[in-house]
Amino acid sequence: MVSLQLRMYLLLAVLFSIVYALAVFIGTSLGLTNFYFYLGLSLFMMLIQYLIGPKLVEWTMRVRYIEKNDNPALHQMVEELARKAGIPKPKVGIAEIPIPNAFAFGRGLSDGRVCVTSGLLRLLKEDELKAVLGHELSHLKNRDVLTITLLSVIPMILYRIAWQMMFYGGRGRRQEGGANAALIGLVALIFYFITNLLVLYASRIREYFADRGSIALGNPPAALASALYKLVYGSARMDKETLKETEGLKAFFVNDPSRALSELRELKDLDTDKSGTIDSYELDVLRNKNVRIGFGDKMLEALSTHPNMLKRIKQLSQYRA
Repeated sequence: MVSLQLRMYLLLAVLFSIVYALAVFIGTSLGLTNFYFYLGLSLFMMLIQYLIGPKLVEWTMRVRYIEKNDNPALHQMVEELARKAGIPKPKVGIAEIPIPNAFAFGRGLSDGRVCVTSGLLRLLKEDELKAVLGHELSHLKNRDVLTITLLSVIPMILYRIAWQMMFYGGRGRRQEGGANAALIGLVALIFYFITNLLVLYASRIREYFADRGSIALGNPPAALASALYKLVYGSARMDKETLKETEGLKAFFVNDPSRALSELRELKDLDTDKSGTIDSYELDVLRNKNVRIGFGDKMLEALSTHPNMLKRIKQLSQYRA
């Protein structure tokens, strides 16, 4: 299997190549002297996002970092998993939001932070919590947090190009080059949608790799599957206003809370004994089943930051503890 890092680097190269090719084409076609200023401005914004991104996450998620004596069990789990993963122990925080979830962020391994929400601590058992933490530390180990941040800037650059060209074309439609600018703007807008789909694909595959990373750290597949099932169930109970508060940062989460209701309908048959969990026996049963999702669910997945949850748990069933 191609490594996550290689896939991410290839996507990064492809997306930046699209931006560069479009920039050269526009500059050559229209003779714009200030176009690269706008491109440079977008890259500068990417740098600003890199610098202040962690602080924005902290503010939005209402993160409170805790010391070891505040929650010894949580710190011990993170410390043990970090040691197994061979990475520095990240800062540990609690996000004061009711949505049950966890997330990792930071500029690199030396700046890693792993946080759980207050809603998560009330929902999961110890082995399930450890499996979720293993998932998040795998994100840090894979260094995919920074890469997905850089990737997400590419559609933003293309959107700015599209807006600039359409604005230029609209104002100068009677002037030479005005119609060309409008056409280029339309092409840039099409590439914006294409690159955005590629970024969403990158976001989904990193979740599969983080799931596998959690298992590699010694967590049973059933523990992570059960945790994911509970996260879906817990998110489905949240009101819409609560879910909207974190809409812009849901790519950081273990699952997409906004899709919880539809996912719950797909997953309800997995819990055959109606215990509210997915045990190893139920996961074994799933391993031998063919999982098919409808066209509508495939389209929703293509437009989502996270994989279809049924497919994701099916993948977990293929792993051995």
